[in-house]
Amino acid sequence: MTITIKRVALEAGVSVATVSRALNDTGPVREEVRERVRTVADRLRYVPHGGARSLITRKTNTIGVFLPDIYGEFFSEVIRGMDGVSRHRGYHLLVAGSHADTAEILAVMRATRGRVDGLIVMAPDLDADAIERDVPPSLPLVAMNCRLLGTHFDSISIDNYGGAYAMVRHLAGLGHIRIAFLKGPERNFESSERLRGYRDALRAVGAVISADLEIPGDFTEESGYRAAQVVLARRPRPTAIFAGNDGMALGVLAALAETDLRIPRDIAVVGFDDIPVARYVAPPLSTVHVPIAELGARAMERLLLALERGADHERRHEVLPTTLRVRGSCGSQASPVSLTASQEANNGQGSSISREGRKVK
Repeated sequence: MTITIKRVALEAGVSVATVSRALNDTGPVREEVRERVRTVADRLRYVPHGGARSLITRKTNTIGVFLPDIYGEFFSEVIRGMDGVSRHRGYHLLVAGSHADTAEILAVMRATRGRVDGLIVMAPDLDADAIERDVPPSLPLVAMNCRLLGTHFDSISIDNYGGAYAMVRHLAGLGHIRIAFLKGPERNFESSERLRGYRDALRAVGAVISADLEIPGDFTEESGYRAAQVVLARRPRPTAIFAGNDGMALGVLAALAETDLRIPRDIAVVGFDDIPVARYVAPPLSTVHVPIAELGARAMERLLLALERGADHERRHEVLPTTLRVRGSCGSQASPVSLTASQEANNGQGSSISREGRKVK
């Protein structure tokens, strides 16, 4: 049997309005009455109606989260980071995947107005103008990995450029001068920043810069598998493959497993993101470590701070540093030359490199 607010009021000996004020902290109620109401509600296992409560408090205690996809280790780690913070603060997550469809994610953002207290949007294919047109400034929003600098929304991203720059410098320090790069989606912000870091690092070390070494991909394992086959047909063959994310790197490893080539003796393979499985493949994957769960947690903390402070909230644009994780797939200890672009630009201050947790400065 469903326990109603009227039943709680009857057993507590107060009015329905008093029960509502006591449970929602929306009006003056004597402390002894508040405790009696809550004791009765707990004993009866009364659960307030979410819709009715939101009408009173103007809060849904729900956060909308829009990601390019909800499949794969990267996105599950992002959600894990958000969930830990939101559950501790009494919020629920409403998660949706846009499948990198700009029209779809904008439609979903419009449809959720009034249904969520705030939004976290990871949309590397969107720019600030598109989001500002469809989301009112009054709705707290944190954008992840988007082009949003200078807008009235918070944003948080990672050092995509610096991470890619550092990885190429590391490979060059190992003697690689023909380094193939597997690109991500064309209009994707993260993809373009990683490609920019790759190119600038090649220029910095005097390595080969060639359109033939930049292979299209879409961040999926399948595209990595196909791209590896293209790379292996190049002559002369590249001595290293830098996949724009770990998903594509896994596809590369699968393709190379079907050949006589040995990793890293014949060809080095590296990725970007450091998803949990990266350390368990054979050989373990060298990659650019992204604090994935922390990224989700920080975005959620930033959004909840905006909800608490309201108009007094100061918007921030935060960039998390990246770290090289050097493992068996590139075949060497981390080299001191492997600094991120951020480090070089800031005279040695920035991200670091490590071999499975051992810091190397």
